[in-house]
Parts: sequence; C-alpha cells; structure tokens
Amino acid sequence: MTMTTTTADTGMKGSSVYRLRPGWRLQWEEAQGRHVLLYPEGMVQLNDSAGAILATLDGQRDVDTVVATLQATFPDAPATEVEQDVHEFLLDAARQGWIHHD
Repeated sequence: MTMTTTTADTGMKGSSVYRLRPGWRLQWEEAQGRHVLLYPEGMVQLNDSAGAILATLDGQRDVDTVVATLQATFPDAPATEVEQDVHEFLLDAARQGWIHHD
C-alpha cells in the first residue's frame, strides 16, 4: 500500500514562499553535469529533480506557483506526482536546513 503525502498532511501551505538559506547558492557544475548546492563548509550534489525544484525557489514564488511551473516544464509527468515530489523535497530540504520559508 502506497501512502501519499498531501499539503494538509504536512502542514505546508501552498502560499508559503521558500528560499535558499542565507550563504547558500545553487550552481550548475559543468564538470559534474549537475546542479550543486554550495554552502560555506562544502557542497551538496543534487539529482535532476532536486536541481529543478531549487532553481524555482527565487524568494518570490509560493509553493503553488513552484508546482505549476514544474508541471508546465515537465508536461509528461503526472501532475499529482510532480506536486507530491515538490512537497516531499521541500520538507526534506527544510529539515536539512538548506531552505527556509517566510
């Protein structure tokens, strides 16, 4: 049985605006062929979906807009799957201290 996580389950609001933690920076690393998250003590290598999600976090877009942007960018992916992936990633990234919200 597969359980899905919804906004209501996580307490995440669609109107929340996330941004990278101060001092952290998202960058495309050509040598590695992937996005990386740079912070004062090091670097986190990101998979394609994590890089795509973090690239939308500009401190202006709320969660609902991030989801809609990624659904438009990846129209072949099921909309509910994109939404779930975004919510799960944002929760995990926030727990790890990579991002914060207003």
